[in-house]
Amino acid sequence: VRLPGQMFAALLLAPRFGARLISWDETLVQGMGVRKIVPLIPMHGAASGLALVAQSYWQARRAAQALSPSVTWSEGSRLNSADLSKAQSQALDKGGGFVFWGAGDAASALAGSSKKISAEYQVPFLAHATMEPMNCTVHYDGKQAQVHLGTQVPGLVQAAVAKVLALHKDKVEVQQYYLGGGFGRRLEVDHAAQAAQIALALPGVPVQLIWSREEDMRHDFYRPSALVRLQAGLDKEGNLAAWQVMSTGSAIVPAYMPRAVGMPLLGPDKTTAEGLFDTAYGIAHTQVSHTVVDSPVPVGFWRSVGHSHNAFIKESFMDECAHAAGKDPLAYRMHLLQDRPRERAVLQLVADKAGWGKTLPPGRAQGIALHESFGSVVAQVVEASISEGRIKVHQVFTAIDCGLAVNPAGIRQQVEGSVVFALTAALYGRIDIDEGSVRQSNFHDYPLLRLSEMPVVDTFIVPSEQAPEGVGEPAVPPVAPALANALFRLHGQRQRQLPLRASI
Repeated sequence: VRLPGQMFAALLLAPRFGARLISWDETLVQGMGVRKIVPLIPMHGAASGLALVAQSYWQARRAAQALSPSVTWSEGSRLNSADLSKAQSQALDKGGGFVFWGAGDAASALAGSSKKISAEYQVPFLAHATMEPMNCTVHYDGKQAQVHLGTQVPGLVQAAVAKVLALHKDKVEVQQYYLGGGFGRRLEVDHAAQAAQIALALPGVPVQLIWSREEDMRHDFYRPSALVRLQAGLDKEGNLAAWQVMSTGSAIVPAYMPRAVGMPLLGPDKTTAEGLFDTAYGIAHTQVSHTVVDSPVPVGFWRSVGHSHNAFIKESFMDECAHAAGKDPLAYRMHLLQDRPRERAVLQLVADKAGWGKTLPPGRAQGIALHESFGSVVAQVVEASISEGRIKVHQVFTAIDCGLAVNPAGIRQQVEGSVVFALTAALYGRIDIDEGSVRQSNFHDYPLLRLSEMPVVDTFIVPSEQAPEGVGEPAVPPVAPALANALFRLHGQRQRQLPLRASI
């Protein structure tokens, strides 16, 4: 966006969660072309900070770097990732939590089972790492405002800007652009409220706020970390007779609703346990519960939300059960889906297309996973190898039943994009908290999947006349467990943490 007379703003945001701006020495940026320094009131979940406005973004960024050593902040959080993991473990030790699903008597069935399996899975915080960092341009003339940005929630942006500028929302016009990547990050309006505050300090001047990659990485609304304990009971034939899941982690919706919409959430947040309590598998005795453990780390919607990590946990543990029973992972799942023809058809289709059970080139193995989310059923087979200490994904076979396929080409494109997104998370995604700060800062320590690592992706659409369902998110969840299950077949080591490694 380039408007007549436009200026640019760069940010300095609090270095630790909860820290507040105290003071700064503006003499350090004299002669650097700074038009104005604007202290920012934390709104809509944003961190405390400063905006520096100049004729160009480069001027504003250089000035922010020069000013940074003089800025003082309040103490803020001193949380470490290890502290949070300990708190989550203690919460699981206490038991309880909200029971999202229960059938039969899981505790008694476990106690009476012929073989009992237990495991603990852990997943880290994840950033969105959108290709285009947060940005927003606001032109406020004292009576009305124009807002230019890519957003998933234009109505909420309009309301946020109107509130800052004390305008009726009809006086705020939102010009919508391509997102530059969203994945849930652009459901937030923190950057729009910041841009409006800057425009309020410079009426009549269009100002474009651009976050640096470092600010974008360290001040995201992250996919929650989680710790999950599972127990399964097998009968004498190896059939799955009991299934108990206890999970813990932050809850997204109770955090999102007040900061973005201004309304509380009443009742439990199903996104914490989705994909665990609503599975298609027919297990007579089940119980799935979740205990919320909050932290200063802000959490938000991340592509496929709770399904993104719960599918990894569920489908990896399902493979553990099949292995313990001495049965093929595909056949084991099929047995549990006797009353679910839709899921069976998707699973069988991907197995047939991938040649499940065929002889593979030396050093390669296949893993399989099935998951339903957003109304669509997706099964995937991942073929992988390990070479020179690195995981190589050669091919991803995907079968999807999303109801009526309105645009088959669009479905394939969404699946391919989902595979890229999911493999990035499975192989590299990890946000660590160190003394209240995010350790990662840019793509050197939060890498994304590169072109040379891209597998062949084959997508097979199940013909259907049912109503169309989701396509943008359902192909993300099964990727990580299918890959993890392939790695187990390669080296016989079960990985229960993300990101996945070539060896453990």
